[in-house]
Amino acid sequence: MTPSTSAPAHMEATDPLRIWFRIIRLNRRASNAVATELRILGLSIPQFDLLSTLTEREGLSQQELAERLYVTKGNVSGLLDRMVEAGLVERRSIPGDRRSNALYLTPKGRDLADQGIAAQRSYVMRTLGTLPAQDLADLERIVLAWRDRARAEEDSSPAKAE
Repeated sequence: MTPSTSAPAHMEATDPLRIWFRIIRLNRRASNAVATELRILGLSIPQFDLLSTLTEREGLSQQELAERLYVTKGNVSGLLDRMVEAGLVERRSIPGDRRSNALYLTPKGRDLADQGIAAQRSYVMRTLGTLPAQDLADLERIVLAWRDRARAEEDSSPAKAE
């Protein structure tokens, strides 16, 4: 921006696009920091996402897992195959459904997921966890309101209706 077209300083702080860019950059910084900690455990972020999702709910089908990870079934397929090969996840037949399997963590997979969760918890407590309680409450309120608006936008988008 040139000086003649720049917004007053008090307006810049409330510019949604500027806030968006800050959130994107913060997400990258936090993701990079967590990725470094997960690499020490031998995990990538996608591998950890898969394992941590199964700690929340085992017995998911591959399609359900893909939906929870916000990826396609095809995207999760190769990753899942590698996780099964590594002995971290197992597929179990679903009675009455010969086309799908239920996904479960192995003890090795659960242990690795727990270590990854502990690494993330540690990072979050060193950063976000140091904010004052009121700031955290405000941030949660704002994030939930934004999430609700994003969901409404997604539900009303023309692509969703097709």
